[in-house]
Amino acid sequence: MVVLYNYPGCASGRKAKKWLNDHQIQYKEKDISKVFLTKKEIQNLLAKTENGTEDIISNKSNVYKKEESRINDLSISQLIKLIQEQPTILKRPIIINRDKMVVGYDEDELTIIIPKEKRARSTEINYHII
Repeated sequence: MVVLYNYPGCASGRKAKKWLNDHQIQYKEKDISKVFLTKKEIQNLLAKTENGTEDIISNKSNVYKKEESRINDLSISQLIKLIQEQPTILKRPIIINRDKMVVGYDEDELTIIIPKEKRARSTEINYHII
């Protein structure tokens, strides 16, 4: 199941939702401003990163700007607690499936979310059109 972590006012999140709908990908949306992120969810996000916290923490967020001086000194447990208390520190949207994650809206990157069987059919269709 694909999960979309989003924030209501996020333009990139709206684009990601449209992309998922256009590609007929079922997903569950979690509004990070209303839904408490569990420790396990945050650990799952961190486990899917290539560069650790910099992949999911928005250095443009007001929370980051306010906490920047101490963020690098936080333990993982403290960082998870900060994310739970201030979820707007996360980049958005974050789209995950079982083993992959896309942060932000990038159509090319989002194709990794398409299930393999759908991707193969899409390639066949494109091949026959050309």
